[in-house]
Amino acid sequence: MTSPIPTAPPERDPNRTIEFFWDPVCPFAWLASRWIEEVRSETGLTADWRFISLRLINKAKNYDTDFPPGYEFGHTAGLRMLRVAAHVREELGRDALGPVVTAYGESYFDKPQGSGMRDRLSTSDHLNEVLDAAGIDRSFAAAADDTAWDAMIDAEGEMALSRTGRDVGTPIISFGEDGLSFFGPVISRIPKGADAVKLWDSVMTLAAFPGFAEMKRSLRETPQLNILGGIVDQPLEEDWEAGHRRMDD
Repeated sequence: MTSPIPTAPPERDPNRTIEFFWDPVCPFAWLASRWIEEVRSETGLTADWRFISLRLINKAKNYDTDFPPGYEFGHTAGLRMLRVAAHVREELGRDALGPVVTAYGESYFDKPQGSGMRDRLSTSDHLNEVLDAAGIDRSFAAAADDTAWDAMIDAEGEMALSRTGRDVGTPIISFGEDGLSFFGPVISRIPKGADAVKLWDSVMTLAAFPGFAEMKRSLRETPQLNILGGIVDQPLEEDWEAGHRRMDD
């Protein structure tokens, strides 16, 4: 480490179209990030990959009672990766993050169901594989255990929530110089090519409408990802609340 660990997030980069607040283990953040990559390839959009940790924004909650089983493990794995990503950004700059986002998502969400990948999330071996795929030195993986990065990651997530309000999840996207921000779009499959741009144009139209705040339904398709069984003709729908699948009463 050649510079002090920051406790505040970096300023907005005015040369980038959006700020995308990302938690590595959120399937909806992954799907939306791949949609953004489709839009980028079609339009030249540029993204600033920023951090929001589900583990830190839920630090006051009781995982035993407020979430279904397994969420604390997953959220903690996401935080471990964000510490690594924060170290990468601090030392190598923002442009290094795009390959990191892609490498982590592909290493998890693209694996087949039953692969056992979830149990390896953000272990040292997994993080080394992610860094290898992103073309980044493995030494950055050591940051996963360094809680000194948490203050900055937490502040960056709080910055996102200050723009949207707290009753949201991930991803959060900020548009333009005024920081207009929304949770979502929450999508369960990745639109391609012209369809990706059509969705982008629709989102931008809504975001630009004065006073627009929300369109929402709690029923969601199971994300169409290999790790969850792949793309199927008739995906199941799940009811969500407070950032997780609704628990039985």
